[in-house]
Amino acid sequence: MERVAVLGVPMDLGAGRRGVDMGPSALRYARLLEELEAFGLAVEDLGNVRVPLAETLREKKGPYLEEIRQAALELRDRLRGLSEGVFPIVLGGDHSLSMGSVSGAARGRTGVIWVDAHADFNTPETSPSGNIHGMPLAVLCGLGHPRLTEAFRAVDPRDVVLIGVRSLDPGEKRLLKEMGVRVYTMHEVDRLGVARIAEEALAYLEGLSLHVSLDADVLDPTLAPGVGTPVPGGLTYREAHLLMEVLAQSGRVRSLDLVEVNPILDEKNRTAEMMVGLALSLLGKRIL
Repeated sequence: MERVAVLGVPMDLGAGRRGVDMGPSALRYARLLEELEAFGLAVEDLGNVRVPLAETLREKKGPYLEEIRQAALELRDRLRGLSEGVFPIVLGGDHSLSMGSVSGAARGRTGVIWVDAHADFNTPETSPSGNIHGMPLAVLCGLGHPRLTEAFRAVDPRDVVLIGVRSLDPGEKRLLKEMGVRVYTMHEVDRLGVARIAEEALAYLEGLSLHVSLDADVLDPTLAPGVGTPVPGGLTYREAHLLMEVLAQSGRVRSLDLVEVNPILDEKNRTAEMMVGLALSLLGKRIL
C-alpha cells in the first residue's frame, strides 16, 4: 500500500451536539496529509463530500435521515470509484458517515473492526436519543430504518469486532447478542490487554480484508477531550497505538475512518493530533 486517498465528510447531522462537522478541517490542520507524505506515501486529498449545514434545515427537526442518507450515498459512490490498491481514509464528521465508508470501501466480504466507546448498534426503536450516529453499525448489519438498510447493508454481523466499548443502551445489548457480534468491552481490555485482543480479533476475522472505524471517544477523555460523547475510562495513549500497530502488522487493513473529532470541545487540537498519530501507526509507522 503506497497510495492513500483522503476524503472528508463535514457532517454533524447525526450527532446530538454541534461542531463535529469541523472534524475534517481539524484533522487536516493537524497535518494528516503532510505526515502521511513524510512517511513515504503518495497522498491525494479528494476534498469533502457535500453535506448541508443544519442551519439551512431549520424548518426540519432531526434526525435528518434523508440528508444523512444522501451524504453517505455520495461517500459510498466516491469510494467505489477509487482505483484498486488505493487506501481510503475518511475524515469525520459524526459516525453515521460510516454507513457510506464501509459499504463503499468493501471489496467483497469484509471484516469490520469498530474501535469506539459506543456500539452504534441502535435502531429507531431502541435509541434513547434518535440520533443516527448511534445507529450506523446496526444499519451496516441490516438493522434499522429501511431507507438506510436498503442502501448500506454490507456486513455480516459475525464479521464485526467491537473494541473499547464502555457505554451501551439496553436495546443494543440485546441486539448485539442476538446478532452474534464479537464485543471486547473495557473490562476485557483491562483483563486481557490490547495485544491479546487485537490478535484474537485478527484470528476471528481470519482471511478477510479489514476496515477500521476509529471513533475518537474510544480514547480516555483526559487524552482526547474533543468529542461530543465522552465516557471516562477509555484507552490510554499506548493501548491505542499498540492496537493500531498490531493491526498494521497483519497487512490486512484496507480502509480507515477517523470520526467524531469535535474541535469546539477540544484543547489546542489535541484530539485531532492524537488521531493523526493513530492513523500513522495503523499504516505501519513504528518506533524502530
